[in-house]
Amino acid sequence: MSSYVSSISLKKILPILLICLTVMLVGGAASFVQDVAAQAPAEPAAAPAAPVADKGDTAWLLTSSALVMLMTLPGLALFYGGLTRSKNILSTLMHCFITLCLGSIMWVLFGYSLSFGPDIGGVIGNLDWVGLRGVGADPHPTYGPTIPHELFMVFQLMFAAITPALIVGALAERVRFSALLVFVCVWSIGVYYPVAHWVWGGGWLGQMGALDFAGGTVVHATCGMGALVACIILGKRTGYPTHSMPPNNLPFTLLGCGLLWFGWFGFNAGSSLGANAQAVGAFVATHIAASTATVVWMFIEWMHRGKPTALGAATGAIAGLATITPVAGFVSLFPALLVGVCAGIICYIAVFLKNKVGHKVVDDALDVVGVHGVGGITGCLLGGLFASKAMGSPSDGLFYGGGVSLLWAQIVMVVSVCAFTGIVTWIIVMVVNFGRQKGTKEVYRGAEYTTDFVPKIKIEVYVADNQVARVIETITRSAKTGSVGDGKIFVSDISNVVRIRTGEMGESAL
Repeated sequence: MSSYVSSISLKKILPILLICLTVMLVGGAASFVQDVAAQAPAEPAAAPAAPVADKGDTAWLLTSSALVMLMTLPGLALFYGGLTRSKNILSTLMHCFITLCLGSIMWVLFGYSLSFGPDIGGVIGNLDWVGLRGVGADPHPTYGPTIPHELFMVFQLMFAAITPALIVGALAERVRFSALLVFVCVWSIGVYYPVAHWVWGGGWLGQMGALDFAGGTVVHATCGMGALVACIILGKRTGYPTHSMPPNNLPFTLLGCGLLWFGWFGFNAGSSLGANAQAVGAFVATHIAASTATVVWMFIEWMHRGKPTALGAATGAIAGLATITPVAGFVSLFPALLVGVCAGIICYIAVFLKNKVGHKVVDDALDVVGVHGVGGITGCLLGGLFASKAMGSPSDGLFYGGGVSLLWAQIVMVVSVCAFTGIVTWIIVMVVNFGRQKGTKEVYRGAEYTTDFVPKIKIEVYVADNQVARVIETITRSAKTGSVGDGKIFVSDISNVVRIRTGEMGESAL
């Protein structure tokens, strides 16, 4: 059994989290009360009619928000849970569960305001919308003029919740629950909220013309780069890669993949912010790219390993979905097919290189970097080639007569987001002391030991009576390290043995 520690204990962290949560709740409530008071006019005055939300668009965004939540819970939880070892499945499910809940609370209190609030220097939003102050049923002219502003907030909430949950897959089987809570909170504030503002909230990347339809950089590139840095600092799982760590439940993984695919229609098509032609185009592109990537991955694996696998097909599907995400609403059918082909080839190579040589440096347990990170980055760069104004893109890509300006903006976006995410994640992990893997402290006969356990191995040896002492001495000399976990030797007399299949008895049965 593998076991790990972090210097952050639950007893120390839980009171801090509760205090912070209480302060945020009180502050948000106070801000809301002040806002209501400020909005109450002393005398009624004539005002222009507020824009009315479209019922069809509102219904579609409500559905899309629910679909994106379905991606995290239970989709992602089942997908990751099936890939881990059986002893870690419940903790993996819980990590996805609590990340959704914690991310939702932070988002409504201050995260949405920092991400989409009025711009401060192109870097971050201000706190005008803290506690959802001023975020109500009236549409916002920028964030969906045909849907309630609060509905746009809910839709983006689901993106903010799933992004740190994706990182959980890379850190599987190594982290303490208390450390994960701190990491999710600090990483969301330090990485996700600023990057979301840069790209979608009126920040400097959006101003320079960079395009990300549904989260290739904001979601996938950030989680991939964050996972890479965290994995390097954490170190490898005990026993990896010498000990086999196969998935415990591939049916769970396939079920999770299906739910993710289903929810991804809300993720991508919902990003059109309406029930319109662009939503239909994004829906079609999403499905075709995922299907193509699945088939391409299957054939590559078939040629490379001799047979296709269910795990490979599921991984290919997720790679296609991640890669089409940043361009789903900006490309037509043929480019969507090409995006799927690129996803299957490039992400397969990334995962292969990680397993072949990268495992010496990083233990990305569930291939978050190779699938989500590489896929999201690939899709963003392909947007600079295939984006088309005819499909709803603000700019044409290189292959549609737009020149290199959009491609350059995409490159700048990818490089800056990855560099920022890597640096900030490194600082967060080091300051929070997320922890390298350090084993488990055990008290044994009054002494404290810190050990790294490996999977239990049972060896049975049958010897003659006159050789028992010599065998015990040999095993003890070879296996003894002086630490807890050296194991035990059981000696039993064998008076008689019966082989059931043949009926043999005694020594011949052995």
